[in-house]
Amino acid sequence: MADFSLTTVFVVPVTQDAVVSSGSTQDLDPGIVGIFKSDYSVATAGNIAASPYFYVAQGRTNTYLQGSKRSDKIKGCPSGSGCNSNVTEWYKVSGCPTAANQITDVTNFTVQCGETITLTLRAHSSYIDTLYFNGFTRSVTIQAPCCGCDENPCDDVSDDTIINLLIAKLTQQAPGINPDNINFNTFFTFENVGGTILRITGKPLTQYGQPCDIAAFPFEYDRMSFRTFVYAGPATTADFIVADACNLVANPIITQRASYATGQSAEIAQLEKNFYSYQAGYLKHLYRMNGYNGNFESWVSDGSTYTTYYIRFNEYNKSEYQWGDYIMQDSTVIIAVPVKTSNDITTAFEAILVAGLGTVVDQGIPCITTTTTTSSAPVSTTTTTSTNIP
Repeated sequence: MADFSLTTVFVVPVTQDAVVSSGSTQDLDPGIVGIFKSDYSVATAGNIAASPYFYVAQGRTNTYLQGSKRSDKIKGCPSGSGCNSNVTEWYKVSGCPTAANQITDVTNFTVQCGETITLTLRAHSSYIDTLYFNGFTRSVTIQAPCCGCDENPCDDVSDDTIINLLIAKLTQQAPGINPDNINFNTFFTFENVGGTILRITGKPLTQYGQPCDIAAFPFEYDRMSFRTFVYAGPATTADFIVADACNLVANPIITQRASYATGQSAEIAQLEKNFYSYQAGYLKHLYRMNGYNGNFESWVSDGSTYTTYYIRFNEYNKSEYQWGDYIMQDSTVIIAVPVKTSNDITTAFEAILVAGLGTVVDQGIPCITTTTTTSSAPVSTTTTTSTNIP
């Protein structure tokens, strides 16, 4: 079953330093975003709850045959019950420009003298999967050192020795004379931690250039995840996941899962394009020649990070519902507010929205501000999510 939501995007300009405090929707300067009561007067945290409903509005640059951009009527329920609210979803996603990279620690090696073992990595991302069927899959095979004359052949070789042998293999360059040949170093870094842990860290994804073509839709959510297998014997054409399931000789543990960056300027600019046809009064298509895009206005500032607020709601007037509708068309408002250190306008907008809608749930992930690692064991961030999908 599918649904459809008429979506309006409001991007607060980085130059807007405060919420609107006077005037009405028709008084908004280009780009300025405000929240207004049912009588079109300014809504504040102190008066919005008493209004039957409220609007979100933004001033336009091109006002020919169209006024300020405005949402439909939104009726919240800040008390939690008995309000006859038309809001069905209300949440925010805090901006986080830094994506976490996956970290896998391989421990508890059980390898005896002279034994042959193989380490296989299988990586996935949107771009990787366009190059390789079922992900980028490569293996390295090593042989443990032979036992000395007075050593017990049943004893395990030290983890430090095995880890160093694996790292030497994993960091070898790809065959051939082309320096751009893809190898493990393209996607991973490897580290011996304390002689007991082989730490494998995914590298940040390549940042691709954004085309100047306004009709292009280049932004894509992406992250790289990978699975790790260490098993006895050489690599073969057999499916190592099945054939060697009982011959594992080490324990890979995902200590940090890969995440998506949220609220990047490229992401918000893509939302402006995705929902453009719902924003303009006419000329609703985007063309490659900018002269035909007179109604398209972008208020995104490159390099900025945005916290986004999502409000999904039905028609305020029940008489506007169509009899017999199996799936009713509803509306969604997305408000992208820049995260600024000099002036926290995000807090000001959120205070008004919470007063009109109730407590907001943050569906963003905890933001990791760095992707570097140290030589100490990281705090485990494993979850109940299946490790089959890192």
